[in-house]
Amino acid sequence: MTEKEIKKTSTQSPSVIPLKAKFRVTVIFFIVLAFYLFSSFKTESSITEFIDGIGNMGELFQKFFPPNLSLFQAIWPALAETIQMAIIATTAAGILCIPLSLLAANNVTTNKILYNIVRFLLNILRTIPDLVLAVIFVALFGIGALPGIIALVIFSLGLLAKLISETIEAIDMNPLEAMQASGANTIQTIYYAVVPQVLPQFTSFVLYVFEINIRASVVLGLVGAGGIGQILDQQIKFYEYPNAMGIIIIIFALVVIIEYISTKVREAIV
Repeated sequence: MTEKEIKKTSTQSPSVIPLKAKFRVTVIFFIVLAFYLFSSFKTESSITEFIDGIGNMGELFQKFFPPNLSLFQAIWPALAETIQMAIIATTAAGILCIPLSLLAANNVTTNKILYNIVRFLLNILRTIPDLVLAVIFVALFGIGALPGIIALVIFSLGLLAKLISETIEAIDMNPLEAMQASGANTIQTIYYAVVPQVLPQFTSFVLYVFEINIRASVVLGLVGAGGIGQILDQQIKFYEYPNAMGIIIIIFALVVIIEYISTKVREAIV
């Protein structure tokens, strides 16, 4: 093949991306750009304002540094309370999500009415933010760890039930059909055919939600739901910025350690 023929073939070769697809991508890009500009205009915020605000970071860092790390012993009870809140909430949600996950799996629950009711309930639980739940329960039960625990239980329950129900829906149905054909009842079928397939993912999801609850319990403390977040909020309100920075660093170290341990446990299980 001559050089002229090669050039002719290369010029006649079809484009990797069809013209219609390029047009769609271009239209979508400009639609997204239009939504961004409209949202920036309505919210009176833009990238230029963000860049202008970066100049204040130096002054802010001067207030927070050097951090006061010597208060670890003083804040340890509140830090331990944060961990205990996450443990209680994750354990309670892990137990409660088992029946809900089974009822929310369409390959286990054949009653469509019951299935849709449970699905609707789980959607409601996931819709309400944990911070809003904490504010409601603080108003009901007062300042302390109990409102935070209840809020975390509800938040974790909706998340765990969704993840595990979707895992159940993806299992191999042959063991279930074999158990049912041999005359096993529903509980026996679930115990011997569903649980062995779902248990590793269940453990992994519970550990993952525990990590989320550690971080969430800190935030819930800012609205009076107990834990280290409550002390952090007090230090910021009293303009004790070195103390606040020390608490933030300690929380960061705690989260990193817990995530590392959790990751190693998940790798060993899964």
